[in-house]
Amino acid sequence: MTRVLVCDDSATSRAHLAAVLRAHPDFDVVGEARDGPEAVRMALVLRPDIVLMDLWMPGGDGLEATMEIMAQAPTPVVIVTGSAAVSDVKFGLEAVRAGALALIAKPAGPGHPAAADEARRLVETVRTMAGVKVVRRSRAGTRVAPPATTRPGARPGPALPAAGRGHLRAVAVAASTGGPAAVQQILVNLPPTFPAPVLLVQHITAGFTDGLAAWLGTACRLPVKLAAAGEPLRAGTVYVAPDGYHLEASGPPHAVVLSSRPAVGGFRPAGTVLFESTARAFGSGLAAVILTGMGDDGVAGLAAVKRAGGVVFGQDEKSCVVYGMPGAAAAAGLVDHALPPADIAAKLLELAR
Repeated sequence: MTRVLVCDDSATSRAHLAAVLRAHPDFDVVGEARDGPEAVRMALVLRPDIVLMDLWMPGGDGLEATMEIMAQAPTPVVIVTGSAAVSDVKFGLEAVRAGALALIAKPAGPGHPAAADEARRLVETVRTMAGVKVVRRSRAGTRVAPPATTRPGARPGPALPAAGRGHLRAVAVAASTGGPAAVQQILVNLPPTFPAPVLLVQHITAGFTDGLAAWLGTACRLPVKLAAAGEPLRAGTVYVAPDGYHLEASGPPHAVVLSSRPAVGGFRPAGTVLFESTARAFGSGLAAVILTGMGDDGVAGLAAVKRAGGVVFGQDEKSCVVYGMPGAAAAAGLVDHALPPADIAAKLLELAR
């Protein structure tokens, strides 16, 4: 039985979340908190297996409550928000950086055409995240300011030459559950002079992608943008796959390709499509990175990377929220280097020299 604490300032939202979970016999909603401070008190007393946390609440927001829970009674926390506004997604991702495991949308209410799918997504997330081991975190320094060298509105790098400097011509990254924080750890360690484009597929709730790109852009020294069809791929720029489109690369000359062809393995964008496409476009100059996430998206595409002579980095098990995607890649013998995100960044810099 998974014991769940629900925190939301809206009685209607609390009741709906509780009803979605209570429809499954393996969940026990042990408490309902009206704000962040009450959630912290209940977490200390009830010791739930997981906390569903709203973002904005009178008397204490979800970020502050997450920080307190992680400091006093480390418990898996999932941020559940009803807003896809860029500012709210960025704030929710700050909670992920503070220790929450995931950011998801509140499921639609009864009668909405997406209600069943969104309820199923919530249930799957709670089941998976409740089993994640979390560690105590200090309150101090949890709110991390952008690096001092961050350049708001940074300009894109130069057009990508036919052959990049060193052995690195492009980086392709696929991530799912827990991915935003792992991606941020890689990007924050790359300098503005990084000589290759970075193409990113991150599985995230539809509507949250703009906020993800904005959040990553404030946390690193590279310009981060949603990829646009046909635009040239430029060195030192991060291209994020938009909602509902596969992200691919053409060339040379190298440019963004967005495809609405069918989902692969249930995903569009899919890591497998990204890896297969960039392997064709960049060959042995490609570094493919597969990060934390459920399932095995990307693994089939990594086989194409290996055939093309590219290098594959997989996030190591210890640093993963969910060792699904990188674990499947490692089991298939496709990972050249299994490392935590910051060390992956260091290896990318070595390849770029």
